[in-house]
Amino acid sequence: MGLIQAATGALGGTLADQWKDFYTVPAGLAPTAALFAAAASGTNAGRGSNTKGSDGVITNGSKIIVPEGYGLVLMQDGAITGFAAEPGAYEWNSEAQDSQSIFAGDGLGPLVTTSWERFKFGGRPSSQQRAYFVALKELPNNRFGTQSEIYWDDAYMNAQVGAVTRGTYTMRITDPILFIKAFVPATYLEPGRVFDFTDVENDAASQLFNEVVGSLAPAFSMYTNDPSKGNRITKIQQDSIGFAQSLSAAVEGNYGWSTGRGLEIVSVAIVSIEYDESTRELLRNVQRADALSGARGNSNLQASVAAGFESAGENAGPGGLIGMGMAASGAGIGGLQQPVPGVGAQSTPAQPAPAAPAAQPAASAEDPMATLTKAKQMLDAGLITQADYDAAKAKALGL
Repeated sequence: MGLIQAATGALGGTLADQWKDFYTVPAGLAPTAALFAAAASGTNAGRGSNTKGSDGVITNGSKIIVPEGYGLVLMQDGAITGFAAEPGAYEWNSEAQDSQSIFAGDGLGPLVTTSWERFKFGGRPSSQQRAYFVALKELPNNRFGTQSEIYWDDAYMNAQVGAVTRGTYTMRITDPILFIKAFVPATYLEPGRVFDFTDVENDAASQLFNEVVGSLAPAFSMYTNDPSKGNRITKIQQDSIGFAQSLSAAVEGNYGWSTGRGLEIVSVAIVSIEYDESTRELLRNVQRADALSGARGNSNLQASVAAGFESAGENAGPGGLIGMGMAASGAGIGGLQQPVPGVGAQSTPAQPAPAAPAAQPAASAEDPMATLTKAKQMLDAGLITQADYDAAKAKALGL
């Protein structure tokens, strides 16, 4: 007794033409509709139109067409009497001995079979049943957002960070029987009602929204502290699937969506993340540190030192240039650089300048010989360029 499978796969209009009246998915449904009663359609009144205002009640001999992406659920007095997840054509017959009660589609077999054994009707169903369709495809445009900052510990920045965020996610019903029996309110198992996750009047959907918002902080923490994700907070907006896995794991751990309700989050699109002021400052510091690390940092440092030498030479003459070099050496600028071939620690060490005879007075700061000697030492040490040396030489010699 139950459903008899007449044909499977894409049906087109041929089989429908053979059936004068049949039940199927009603026309004009929103793409976010998850559960609704089957609608009667008649070939004489135009296929696909709900011509009789059916309340989903079927009797012996009723024909039902299940489109791709939907499952058929039959119920009597709140008990499930039949289920079909394979697209195709079916006939309800409570007397046929070769009929089946359940047809599982790809990926739904073990889950649905377990729920079927748990919730199936225990007695012999009567001739009248109610027929419902449940969406098995991704349901889009489920929105989330926070009104105030959420906070989590970030391993990369080694601090607590906070942000206001909003976005959307898609979800899928993985176990239709569990979803109906454990989560859908009874008011939606009435004629004309449509269970839609995006309906603001749907209290059950509002509960899911609140649970997603409550799981955002642990999901952010789970993602940013996962070494395989690079520990970078900035990668979240580029990785909708990866963050969806973190968010799905968070809602499952907190609320048991999959095991208790037959639901899962498939993908997440974060529209915006607005960090609080302290987090923005941390991000600026981290970005600055990243930009100044390694060989790039050496290049920036050398460019800054060279610019300082050039400015000193222009403003104070060769003496100022030499003083700048001595100050740089005294401040240990050379020690701050990472080893770069041909520069600094790996360059050929400069030879010490010959000491002036003891009997002679010390050379003045403007003495051309002393100036050029100092400039040559700085050139050999890689502190100035050949152009800087040539400029100092020209000034010292009055050329």
